Amino acid sequence: MPLSRVFAASAAVCLAVPVALAQTPSTTPAVTDLGQVEIRGNRNNDTEVRRESTASKIVIGREEIEKQGDATLGDVLKRLPGVTVQGAPGRGGAIRMRGLGGGYTQILLDGERMPPGFSVDSLTPEQVERIEILRAPTAETGAQAIAGTINIVLREGQRANPDDLKITRSQEHGQGSNQLNWVHNLKTEPLSGTFTLSAMDSRRADDSVTEIASDFRDPQVRMAQSESHRQGVHANARLQWKGEQGKSLTLTPFLIYSEYAAQGRTDARRLTSPAITDTALTDNQSRYAAARLNGQWSQRLSADDRLEVRFGLGQSHYDQQITQTAVSTTALLANSLDEQRFTDRSTSLNGKWTRVLENGHQLVSGLEHEGVRRVEEASAGAGDDSGNLKASTARWAAYTQDEFKINPNWSAYAGVRYESILTEGQVSETLKRNQSQVWTPLLHALWKPDPAQRDQIRMSLTRSYKTPTLYNLVAPLRYSRDYPISGNNVPTQPDRLGNPDLRPELATGIDLGFERYLEGGGVLSANVFRRNIKDLIRYQTSLQTMNWSNQTRWVSTPQNVGDAVTQGIELEAKFRLNQAWAEAWPVDIRSNVSFFHSKVKEVPGPDNRLDQQPSMTANLGADYRLRGLPLTVGGNVNWNPDYDTRRSQEQFSYQGVKRVVDVYGLWRYSAATALRLTVSNLLPRHYETATTFSSGGASETARTTDRNWRNVQLRVEMKI
Repeated sequence: MPLSRVFAASAAVCLAVPVALAQTPSTTPAVTDLGQVEIRGNRNNDTEVRRESTASKIVIGREEIEKQGDATLGDVLKRLPGVTVQGAPGRGGAIRMRGLGGGYTQILLDGERMPPGFSVDSLTPEQVERIEILRAPTAETGAQAIAGTINIVLREGQRANPDDLKITRSQEHGQGSNQLNWVHNLKTEPLSGTFTLSAMDSRRADDSVTEIASDFRDPQVRMAQSESHRQGVHANARLQWKGEQGKSLTLTPFLIYSEYAAQGRTDARRLTSPAITDTALTDNQSRYAAARLNGQWSQRLSADDRLEVRFGLGQSHYDQQITQTAVSTTALLANSLDEQRFTDRSTSLNGKWTRVLENGHQLVSGLEHEGVRRVEEASAGAGDDSGNLKASTARWAAYTQDEFKINPNWSAYAGVRYESILTEGQVSETLKRNQSQVWTPLLHALWKPDPAQRDQIRMSLTRSYKTPTLYNLVAPLRYSRDYPISGNNVPTQPDRLGNPDLRPELATGIDLGFERYLEGGGVLSANVFRRNIKDLIRYQTSLQTMNWSNQTRWVSTPQNVGDAVTQGIELEAKFRLNQAWAEAWPVDIRSNVSFFHSKVKEVPGPDNRLDQQPSMTANLGADYRLRGLPLTVGGNVNWNPDYDTRRSQEQFSYQGVKRVVDVYGLWRYSAATALRLTVSNLLPRHYETATTFSSGGASETARTTDRNWRNVQLRVEMKI
């Protein structure tokens, strides 16, 4: 029901009750007092879920997701406490928690592990109902979460809501993009749900300069420019049927299709005498298609018992071809062909039983199975001895947990999870195999010093882990793009090869947090954490002799390099400004700052931190609804400092400062129509990265500067 009708109905009831009481004879039975009736907005509901969860959880609902009018989900996530996004501003990238690298953050879609090849950044905010961030693992959600877990819940249908339609036009550095998002709420019985469709057609320019100072090849400067065109359509639905006696069936189909094409050129100039130049034309063509169906059957077995069965099956296909054609023959730039073509098929089947006991305990136990199979065709960019790749991963898990209230002050959680993972891959005639088993005990506690107040303290003692990926284990030899099969390569552009002997990383962790929930809404929190990591996995570069050719080339291979430790503090404040200063405007403030520190024990310092972990990350955002005008304005500043990383005795990397300023204005013409103007990356600055290899008196440093630009987006938002 529209909000205006709710207010009208409430007002009618308030006016009618006194009149009815005045006209009622004295013999009318006494009116029963129903107690206090409380109406809460979505923001308060999200805050309440966070407050009552025994395990540390942050819940971001629809109101905050759509606040800035972001084009991608990655733009939403980058502003959340402790979350960082890799890559240049506006270009998307891998999502990290606590600054840790790939594989440390578990990302779930509707509580299920992400399907192979799926990128979070491919989701639009309109497809998402809420985002849940768990800073410590639980038995039910999984323990492959050394940094934490991000659970993305897709849109849930509400029969009374109108459809949402958003049409967007954006401009960046002379390139235009279009996007359409439509959310349709089903209004049928007994089936309810929602259907979401997103279509996009985007164009953008990329421009970078790489300076190479080297003892392994001629020092040079490379300038790369390209223009790309991406087209795609994403569709998902949530369909729910509810029957008698607590029976329900939920189906969530998901479909993605996208095409990408980029043409460009690279100009190389040698810095030593005699100076020579070379030019190469580049062409990048790719296509990605994925379809998946997840389902959940839920049935109440008794007043205290519930059974849930979840299943999923899907397939994705990726096809990419990158060609580089040298215009001259100075050998600064080589002809190359790099192809990647694979198909992934995945299945999952999970069962969960929940029982509520009379003494306040809630027992949850479950069994899980997941299988992934990849078939990859031979590539011209692969080694001659690599052949086709056929690989599969099978994962089995069992868990049990108990969540209970000890007394009004204390709540506790105890769980244990077992996982067994088998990965097999066949390259040419060689079979590679890896199997691992992990036990993970998990403990959480919540203490409220005074249950009537809004302060509480969280404590967690957990074991978590990170498994090697299928590609870490069985990837066939892949030659570096600039140095194909013949000749030698350089250490900053090595070949890559998997390692079937990898062991999973194990981490023992402790979390301690304080939260204060404010009277008028909002929260202040501080969280400290530490993880002791065993058998850290890192790519190491070394000279190796190729068996088939007796060539000596630089090859990068993942290795277990020893132990590491990471720790940090995360601070968050969400409140309305006039809650702190009575005379201030009612400006909504969203702010967080996190400080990180890590050390890899087997690597000499300084800067022997974990990969891709900055020393801090910070966000400051504000929103204000102007008085007397249907206009809301706001913005956000996201900042990460620059940092160096020593990855091994010989390898170093650098990532530059990243500062992103986003602002928006929303003019609401009516309850059903609004116009939004968003300027992303308002103050663009170049983004720098570098890699260095130094050994035996010889070294090479490749430093790249990526340009980025302001993006202006105009969107019409309608409810129809």
